[in-house]
Amino acid sequence: MAEPVPLDDEPAASAAKPDCPVCRGAATRPFLDLPAEARTYWRCDRCQATFLDPACRRPAPAAERAHYLTHDNRVDDPAYRAFLSRLATPLLERLAPAPLDGLDYGCGPGPALAHMLREAGHRIAVYDPFFADDPAVLHKTYDFITCTEAAEHFHDPAAEFSRFDRLLRPGGWLGVMTCFQTDDAAFRDWHYRRDPTHVVFYKRETLEVLAKAKNWSLECPVKNVVVMRKPN
Repeated sequence: MAEPVPLDDEPAASAAKPDCPVCRGAATRPFLDLPAEARTYWRCDRCQATFLDPACRRPAPAAERAHYLTHDNRVDDPAYRAFLSRLATPLLERLAPAPLDGLDYGCGPGPALAHMLREAGHRIAVYDPFFADDPAVLHKTYDFITCTEAAEHFHDPAAEFSRFDRLLRPGGWLGVMTCFQTDDAAFRDWHYRRDPTHVVFYKRETLEVLAKAKNWSLECPVKNVVVMRKPN
């Protein structure tokens, strides 16, 4: 892996060095300190994840929910459907014929992707801790799971991806869409970082490390999308 570009001469470190929330590794180091924003970011040298220091997380849950309500996620919006099709199309191409059981995890206030997958003939459950907090759906198993624009919000990604592994049936598929972090020098001004609800940022290598640890296969059919398969 390429050496990261240093962003500050001596970025301020947290009082307690956190382990990586994605791979649980201890090979983390200070990456970027932004005192004016009261934010410190860390980099994991094992999986290349970049993450916000847990002590800097904000907003509070009520404000976080309010922020999500500002998103325009209408299922009848052609532009939004085209955006979601970046994941839906390659995933549907890999699935067995409908109907299969799927879970849209982190569906948000307007589960447009679930609607699109139902249009394709599949049975879709939804889960979201703010908008569809139904624990019953987490006690079932699924042929496939989608996670679009949600993984960057995870406070404990390692636990969430382990949950996906438990929820997936043998041979099941997991589709993840998140904006990959590619340019370390541009991180400070990156629009994705500036979203106050985004706390962890993945490179393709990050998801490759996760997949390898769980013995999943991984493909990257288009930019910012991976589809992973649990072995039979």
